[in-house]
Amino acid sequence: MTTSALFVFGFVFLVIGGLELLDRTFFALLAFSSKHPPAPTWAGAAVAFLTTSALAVLVGGTLEAAFHRELTWVRVGGGLVLLGYAAFLYFVPESDRQPPTGRSAFGAALLLILLLELGDTTMIFTILFAVEFGQLLVVFAAAALALACVAGLAATLGSRLGARVEPRVLERLVVVILVVAGVLTILYALEPGLFGRLFG
Repeated sequence: MTTSALFVFGFVFLVIGGLELLDRTFFALLAFSSKHPPAPTWAGAAVAFLTTSALAVLVGGTLEAAFHRELTWVRVGGGLVLLGYAAFLYFVPESDRQPPTGRSAFGAALLLILLLELGDTTMIFTILFAVEFGQLLVVFAAAALALACVAGLAATLGSRLGARVEPRVLERLVVVILVVAGVLTILYALEPGLFGRLFG
C-alpha cells in the first residue's frame, strides 16, 4: 500500500467514523442493542454498513442527485421504523413480547441500519470521497471498517447499559432515544436544509 493510499485510508476512516459517532444511527443502534444480544446486533449492523459502503462507492457522485428523491422516502421509512419500534416498546407489555434471539436481532439490526444509512450523511461523504480520491477499494475498506467499529462500540455500550440500568428506566430511555432519532430522521428527509438554518 502506497503512502497516498495510507493517507486516504486514514483520512476516510477518521472522518466517516467520527461522523457516525455523532449520527442518529449510532444512538438508534445503541438503544436497539440495549434490548438485544450484542454479537448478532453488531453482525447485522456491520453487514448493513458493508452494504451501504459498497453502494456508496459504486453509485458515485453523479447518480446521487438522480436518486435523491427516492432516498428521501427511504429516509422517511427509516424514521417511521424507529417510531414504530418505540411505540412497540411503549405499548406492548414485556410479557407479551417474543424474547429476542440471535437470528431476530441480526435481521432487525440489518434492516434498521439499511433504512437509516441509505442516503445518510456518511453514505454521501463516502460517495464524495470515492469521487475525490478515485481509490475505490481503499475508500470502501476505510469506510466499511470505520462503520463496523462504530457498530461494535454501539452494541457493546448498549448491552452494558441494558445490564446495568433498571429495566423500566432503560425502556423509557430507549423509547425517548428512538422517538427523537425517528423524528429527526423524518425532518431531515423532508427538509435537509432545516438543521443548517437552525444551527448555522
